Order: sequence, then C-alpha cells, then structure tokens
Amino acid sequence: MRRLTLLTTAAVLSASACAFWYIADRRADLREAEIEARNPPLGETVVVDGRRVHVDIQGQGPDVVLIHGAGGTYRDFTFDLTERLARDYRVLSFDRPGFGWSERISEDLNGPLSNGAESPIQQARHLAQAARQLGADRPLIVGHSYGGAVAMGWALEEPAAGIVILSGATMPWPGSVDWTYRVLGSRAGGLALPPFVSALVPQSYVQNALSGVFAPQPVPEGYLAKAGIMMATRIDTLRANARQVNALRPHVLEMSRRYPEISIPVEILHGTEDRTVYAEVHAEPLATLLPNASLTILEGIGHMPHHGATDDVIEAIHRAASRAGLR
Repeated sequence: MRRLTLLTTAAVLSASACAFWYIADRRADLREAEIEARNPPLGETVVVDGRRVHVDIQGQGPDVVLIHGAGGTYRDFTFDLTERLARDYRVLSFDRPGFGWSERISEDLNGPLSNGAESPIQQARHLAQAARQLGADRPLIVGHSYGGAVAMGWALEEPAAGIVILSGATMPWPGSVDWTYRVLGSRAGGLALPPFVSALVPQSYVQNALSGVFAPQPVPEGYLAKAGIMMATRIDTLRANARQVNALRPHVLEMSRRYPEISIPVEILHGTEDRTVYAEVHAEPLATLLPNASLTILEGIGHMPHHGATDDVIEAIHRAASRAGLR
C-alpha cells in the first residue's frame, strides 16, 4: 500500500511538472511573438548553405563588418556607432548565427536535445560567405566580446583587411564560465530551463544585468528597447547563447596557437574596468602574440567601449583602415 502511495505521488508530481513546463512553454511562445513584433528584421537577409543570415547595411565606402557579443544583436551597434561610421564606410552589422534574425548554421544544432555549438571559426566562415554575397570580399572586421573571437577566427580563415577587437574574449582564461552558461549549455539544462526563463524573466532583471555589463558607465537611456536585448530571452536564443559561450574556451585555446600567423593590422581596445572580460587575461597577452598589433588600454572604461568610449573606438577603426590601405 505504501509503495502504491509513493508511486501515485510520484505520478502526480511528474504530471504536475509536465503541465507546468507546458504552460511555461506556451507562455514563452506568446511572449516571444510580442518581442519579435517589437524588434522586426530591419536589414537584409542573405542565405548561406540554406540558412538565413540577417545584416544591416549603412553608408558607402570601404567595407567594415561589425560582429556583436554574447546575448546581443546587430542593434547593439546601431545605438550610435553605426551611424557615425557610415559617414566614411559601408557598414555591415551582422546578427551572429542563432541571434536576432539569423539562423543557426545547421538545423542539427536546433532543438532542446542538441547541445552542439558553432565555433568562432565556423561562425566567421559563415558570415564571410554572407559578406561576399554582398560584395564585401576583404572587409575590416570589428568584433566585440564574443564577437572578438569570431573576428580572430575570420583573420585566421578568411580574407580581411584588418581587425579591431573591442573587449574581446580571444584568449583561454583560468577557471570556467559562469554557472548559468554551464547549466543552460548542458543537454539537460538546455532542455528543461529555457522555457521557464523565457516565460518568466522580467525586464527589470535584464536591466539589472545590463547595468553590470556596462559598469562603471551607465546603461544608455532607452538601450534595452532600441538594442533589442529582450530578443536574447527567446528559447532558441537562450540555448544558442549558452552553448556557444560554454564551448568557447577550447576553441580560443586552439586558435591562440595560430595567432602569430596573423600579419594584417590589428587594433585592440580594452577597458581597465571591464569585469566581464579582463584585459590582463585577453587583450594584453593577445597583443604579444600578434606581429602587427596595437593595444589601447582605456582607463575607467568597462565592457562596452563602443558606448562608453565611442570616439576612441572610431579612431581605432580609422587607424586600422589606414594601416590596411583602405583610407
């Protein structure tokens, strides 16, 4: 009788959990539809190997490709940087695979049961194919945070005039990534948790997280809405982001062994107050490995130099373009 009671209780709890998960999943679907309606694809879409790649194109002149970081979209750059660069360049701001309106590079990476992730080099190759379709055969590449690793992958594998790294996660680091990435990036965590996060995470939580990323600079007024940050709370994007970040370190470890091969001009900018990606772990050792690198340390700047030190970033892009013979 006691065994029957335990089995009945377990069955009820299991059914309740399944019902709660189903409700969360449906609520997440409705919320995602609202988020996507507020953040429609405003750029162009090209198809690479049957997968959609979304890109915003502004301006005329030498080609500059902007690659955003973890949890972002191309809109992070359009807050201020893109408009200013478009006075001198044709600026192509991409949604990385799995973010914004770009698809993962393979259907095999979709779904709750896959915990695979695109490497920085795979993403670089994918975006380079998209750029070539748009006539950008040898662009200047600007990568922020995780996008810095993709920019370095581009320099290793694809034609580029030069590279600008902004707070880039480009070198292997001691320890592991934050536990949230490890949990969401696992097969079990990626299956169970994203519907609940997508359905329930409030904008206030996201705003507080942004404050930590921007610190010590303030989050620009209206940034959460204009930059489309809530797009990162969609179920599939949560999975893509966690899996890519969780798998990053082994890739940059392998890539870093090849960095001395890169002979094109590289400008590296990193803030002294960056507490997301540390200059002494990434920017400083990266600069020693590259034969044609220039390192700029930004005093008092956090993880978002293209917002907190925009003039310095634009000057670095101009320097890289001049060094590459684009200006």
